[in-house]
Amino acid sequence: MVVVFSTPTKGFDLSDECIHGLDGKLCAICFPKAAPEVVPVATVRKRSSTAKPPSLTGPRRVTPAAAPRKTTAAKRAADNVGEQRLYHVTHISNLAAILESGYLLADASESLETRPHVDVSTPAVRDARRSVLLPGDDDLSVANYVPFFLSPHATVWDAIRARNGDPRLVLNAHGSDAYDFVIIVSTVKTVVDAHVATNDDFPAGVALADGDAARAGSRIVATSDGVERMLVRLRSDPDSDVLLNAELLVMDSFPLELVTLLGVANDRVRDVVRDILKQSSYRPKVAVYPPWFQPTEEVELED
Repeated sequence: MVVVFSTPTKGFDLSDECIHGLDGKLCAICFPKAAPEVVPVATVRKRSSTAKPPSLTGPRRVTPAAAPRKTTAAKRAADNVGEQRLYHVTHISNLAAILESGYLLADASESLETRPHVDVSTPAVRDARRSVLLPGDDDLSVANYVPFFLSPHATVWDAIRARNGDPRLVLNAHGSDAYDFVIIVSTVKTVVDAHVATNDDFPAGVALADGDAARAGSRIVATSDGVERMLVRLRSDPDSDVLLNAELLVMDSFPLELVTLLGVANDRVRDVVRDILKQSSYRPKVAVYPPWFQPTEEVELED
């Protein structure tokens, strides 16, 4: 298992993309926008024709300046919570089977007929996720959900990138390097909109954990209000590591129509992924973004 939403773009023209797979001049890295020139303008206050001329010797009246508006981090997070990206990491050798089924399937999904070709989760992790039940539901476990990270630098994914021996992972000597994986991206809004169409409160359709969903101490919510409040809280502190451990969970299956982007490590992998996509009807954008595939220490050094 390597771990709550917009429709894939079809028929894109490769000649209009930058090296990162973005259309035209949409990439801020390849086409940075020039800073706007700010021209100061003096403000002239007109005095009423009936107003008394100011006295040069009398006391001077000072109008206190209005207090600046405070914009809290929580308010900013609430304004953009639907834009929060979601990330699901899978080995490139699993991609063809995913495309054939049309879904990302949960570990305990009845639709999962064969195990993934490469599964980096240990048997103990899979058993633990099957034993942790969602609050208020004795029939649904964490394993009944497709997991998504809330950061491209999530702790488990970073352990794969750095190959640091995380006990939750089984990494083979060959075939488990970061560039062998594909990051499947969506957004909170895309997922929520898809579930609201059939269930106003999605009491079990979408859930959110503020840490590893299978670990003791992690809090899981499964109502629309609960998910929104927790997302706001998780996003309110940009310096916190909470987003690196949180999981958004989608029950049973995740339709590929909700995928907005496939992230890959380099041009060679992008070409391989595009060849695989040719065998299916799905045409999500494939973007090369190396920082998503580098250990956090290397990314910090580059920054």
